[in-house]
Amino acid sequence: MDFLTGMRVSSSGMSAQRARMNTIASNIANVNTTRAPEGGPYRRKEVVFAALPQQRNFGEILAGKVDEDINRVQVVDIRPDRKGPIMKYDPTHSDANEEGYVAYPDINVMQEMVDMLQASRSYEANISAMNTTKNMALSAIELGR
Repeated sequence: MDFLTGMRVSSSGMSAQRARMNTIASNIANVNTTRAPEGGPYRRKEVVFAALPQQRNFGEILAGKVDEDINRVQVVDIRPDRKGPIMKYDPTHSDANEEGYVAYPDINVMQEMVDMLQASRSYEANISAMNTTKNMALSAIELGR
């Protein structure tokens, strides 16, 4: 594996975690949203990651060298949660049904915060891996002088 492959793998991880953070922020922001464009309350979103083979550039294809075991991460889907809404009794709310219940999104803010911390730590780990790869490349250049 060359230095650029390591940088591409780390950057794919950072990009995936950024998408995850944006999705978590959207979930937290809409914790009390009872009316969504799709109809009904906002539905919590989940990010789906997949490990994909490293993309090859033209030079690697010509040289015939590819490390098949190196995978990058990519967001393949952002899908709504399957859980139904939480019904709370509030007959004064404008979105209350005939019985006085309002459908709220089933979002646990504490779980979202834990997911946010995990995404943040994963992003930081990818930054560390990228910095280590960069330092290794600089050290290799220094050895060549």
